[in-house]
Amino acid sequence: MANALRVLALDAVAAANSGHSGMPMGMADVATVLFDSHLRFDPKAPRWHDRDRFVLSAGHGSMLLYGLLHLTGYEDMGEDQIRAFRQLGSRTAGHPEFGHAAGIETTTGPLGQGLANAVGMAIAEEALRARFGARVFDHHTWVIAGDGCLMEGVSQEAITLAGHLALSRLIVLWDDNGISIDGKVSLTDSTDQRARFEASGWVTRAVNAHDHADIEAALAWAKAQKQPVMLACKSHIGFGAPTLQDTAKAHGAITGADEIAGAKAAIGWEGKAPFEIPAAIRADWARAAARGAEARAEWQARFAALTPARQAEIDRVMAGEAPKKLASAVRKLKRRLAEEAPKMATRKASEVALAEINPVMRETIGGSADLTGSNNTRTADLGVFSAADRKGRYIHYGIREHGMAAAMNGIALHGGLAPYGGTFLCFADYARPSIRLSALMGVRTVYVMTHDSIGLGEDGPTHQPVEHLAMLRATPGLNVFRPADAVETAEAWELALSAAGPSVLALTRQNLPAVRTAHVNRNEVGRGAYILAEAEAKRAAVIVATGSEVEIAMAAKAMLEAEEIGTRVVSMPCWELFEAQDETYRRRVLPPGPVRVGVEAAVRTGWDRWLCGERGSAKKAGFVGMEGFGASAPYQELYKSFGITAEAVAAEVRRLL
Repeated sequence: MANALRVLALDAVAAANSGHSGMPMGMADVATVLFDSHLRFDPKAPRWHDRDRFVLSAGHGSMLLYGLLHLTGYEDMGEDQIRAFRQLGSRTAGHPEFGHAAGIETTTGPLGQGLANAVGMAIAEEALRARFGARVFDHHTWVIAGDGCLMEGVSQEAITLAGHLALSRLIVLWDDNGISIDGKVSLTDSTDQRARFEASGWVTRAVNAHDHADIEAALAWAKAQKQPVMLACKSHIGFGAPTLQDTAKAHGAITGADEIAGAKAAIGWEGKAPFEIPAAIRADWARAAARGAEARAEWQARFAALTPARQAEIDRVMAGEAPKKLASAVRKLKRRLAEEAPKMATRKASEVALAEINPVMRETIGGSADLTGSNNTRTADLGVFSAADRKGRYIHYGIREHGMAAAMNGIALHGGLAPYGGTFLCFADYARPSIRLSALMGVRTVYVMTHDSIGLGEDGPTHQPVEHLAMLRATPGLNVFRPADAVETAEAWELALSAAGPSVLALTRQNLPAVRTAHVNRNEVGRGAYILAEAEAKRAAVIVATGSEVEIAMAAKAMLEAEEIGTRVVSMPCWELFEAQDETYRRRVLPPGPVRVGVEAAVRTGWDRWLCGERGSAKKAGFVGMEGFGASAPYQELYKSFGITAEAVAAEVRRLL
């Protein structure tokens, strides 16, 4: 069975003349014992709620996963897909991509990400078991990770968090082959990895990765532990390759005819055509899949014994569908906010919104990277998720922005929970790789990023994001919300929690006045941009602003209207949603003719789409914002110093007129 995985990897990589042969050849025995005897899975029901999650963190070895899915009978991983490895339009991409085929639980390739995602999956399993019971959720998360995964910094954030939370259903299978692309791992690293994991609260065990009895015993032992487990699987990269086994060249594509023939001879696989798997071996793999089908049938009987309402609720949260009560809770809050017109920071407005949302959407699970009091992400009803209390819905992630973001992706991928987590917008830099993968996978992960501009004040330019909005907006598939007041913040939360993909909420530290004081049921933020205030005199200018600068735009409008310069103010809290509107609506908001001025306490990058495009003209377009980094001072002084004022906006309109 293991040799079938090896030859599929050899043949697919050779056919593509591209890929990584060595890792699948080295870890084939470990993967075979796992799938044959321990993993809970059913190819006929690949999204079964209580299946084990299997993550190939060492995603370059993707043919190991594709071979496993093919041999166990996943419908969308036929031989045609194996033969089309790394080809345009195939499900068998160079690295596993979530959504391409059933059985691929997450997108891996950027090393360490899969390991960190798995921590989130293990958190989700614990939280759902605490809520719905072990008869519904009682499974493990398994990870194959390589030396590269353990070298990447995110791995340290992930393993320390997992150890601290005592995630005993998490089992990492380390492919301890001692080889990286440049050569022996000893060239660059001398870490005692078992000691490192043990120091972080894990238990470890050494395993011979080519001894099935030893592997079997280790996997059974791992499932019985009360802490997360790391099995150090001593393997031979490129197992069986006559000249390349245990060499750096085996990390890549083994394509030489003699080397492939020699590798097949070494494992007794001569005389067969490429991709040919004997019927008896296919039957063995089919029996492994049938074992999983029996486990699923037993679970299905337990699930069917639940009340219909309980079943429906579990199915809803696993499908990622927001509860019907969410929209009504937000509308009720909006009505109150419009009446009260509070002056508050949007980070505080976010907390106010969550106080209404969390009780009606019990699948939310919040957190912060050691900035709870600054991000305002914890509401009174949540409790803290910890090793002692799995019912808590708030995670103290510690100063681990990258690990937090990757774990949230894992929580979202697992299903059943709606994760959100906070940090400062500037530290999107630390979370960026995971944010990008959120967007690539299209998972509902919500990033609460406060202190969103020079408006944070005295902490200075190291903490003042100026280019970060542009960076995030450049990411396909990511909605970036920058609300102007408490009402827009509530609307942004409703959209983020109802979306199929990820969202960023960029929120202020400083207080902002209410700009939405007339209640409407419609979610205006859902249109991306809308007319906040229409021109009173004949319209000559349109000021487009986001977030904290909408207040400035409104003050500039008052100045200009006093001079009989008719000025429309457009609030644009989400560029991406405005771009998705039809041409008729966009033209109504941004008509041809008037001068346009954009206002945002950030760099201009990206703004010309709205100022010069969309029927605009470069000759009639201006921008008031940042041209460099910030400074340390009270925020009121900074806005004046950098010329982001109502006076400056009005002056820019006059200049263009």
